Amino acid sequence: MVAPRRISILGSTGSIGDSTIDLIERDPGSYKVVALTANGNWAKLAEQAKRLKPEMVALAGQAGYADLKAALSGTNIEVAAGPNAVCDAASRPSDWVMAAIVGAAGLAPTLKAVERGAVVGLANKECLVCAGTLFMAAVKARKATLLPVDSEHNAIFQVFDFEQKNKIRRIILTASGGPFRTWSLKDMEKVTPAQAVAHPKWSMGAKISVDSATMMNKGLEVIEAHHLFGLDNDRIDILVHPQSVVHSMVEYCDGSTLAQLGSPDMRTPIAYALGWPQRLNAPVERLDLAKLGSLTFEAPDPIRFPALRLARAALQSGGTAPTILNAANEVAVARFLAGEIGFLDIAAIVEHTMDRVPLQSVSTLEDIMAVDGEARRIARSKNLSAAAE
Repeated sequence: MVAPRRISILGSTGSIGDSTIDLIERDPGSYKVVALTANGNWAKLAEQAKRLKPEMVALAGQAGYADLKAALSGTNIEVAAGPNAVCDAASRPSDWVMAAIVGAAGLAPTLKAVERGAVVGLANKECLVCAGTLFMAAVKARKATLLPVDSEHNAIFQVFDFEQKNKIRRIILTASGGPFRTWSLKDMEKVTPAQAVAHPKWSMGAKISVDSATMMNKGLEVIEAHHLFGLDNDRIDILVHPQSVVHSMVEYCDGSTLAQLGSPDMRTPIAYALGWPQRLNAPVERLDLAKLGSLTFEAPDPIRFPALRLARAALQSGGTAPTILNAANEVAVARFLAGEIGFLDIAAIVEHTMDRVPLQSVSTLEDIMAVDGEARRIARSKNLSAAAE
């Protein structure tokens, strides 16, 4: 790598963005930050910009734009707002892009980075869930480099022999099981948003934490893995591993199973992607297996976690089914966090929406966004009695 490496961070104020910035600031001479974007946290974005001195910052919406511009007056940092501005930030020439915008909102800007052939650290699984076929075709056509940042896919990437893909029997995604792994359905009915975002192992944003608690995140990761590694549904397994030390595994035809292990700290997979093809020093707790004593594994419970069934069904159906799944889930999680629905209603609303939005083949990004919008409308408008029908 030639220093300084030019870096853009899409979603810099979230947990992944924070961790990326932490690594960059530990070796400031090796990086030049080109662009930072945020959803709405203008104050934090301004503080980051003052430290990192990017060429440009962008907010996803207009709210906070005037405050951000005032905070950065006199700095020569370009300030912009709106979805097009975030896409413009992604289009700025840089060597490496962290794609960490949560949800379907990250699709268009991440595609902009791919279309200019950048090295993209992908922390936004919705890009592949919503538009996997189109997205991977763009990666191939533009000769972009896609490096998975999700701990599970990053782990697989590290032990996946792409030159002997025909010798791989299956991949195994591990899951912590979330905070309600041992709870009864009756108890899960009473789960509060505060309980759902309190992940036992990982430090994540609210939406991703709720996805972990419902295990929808693991369902989305199955779809993501299908596109990243080109394996069918029946060759992607899930195993609950509460200690979150074995981050995923690849099983080969000779009986060998290779795994990547590490302490549950997102700075490890981020450092792997940021330094690729080299490895960086990361300030993470070193793994002490003797101290841990034992590692346990169990099969996921499909009754208490129906999101897994829904995600696999969406992958099997193909077309726009994963787009519908993701859009409905984003809305349902937001409604749960707002106190409108119960925890178990999340999966019920997703299934309700999947049953009512007609499937289509995937042709263009505009088609995907239209289906996404219709799924969100249904997920928002249906009451709980309708969702349970």
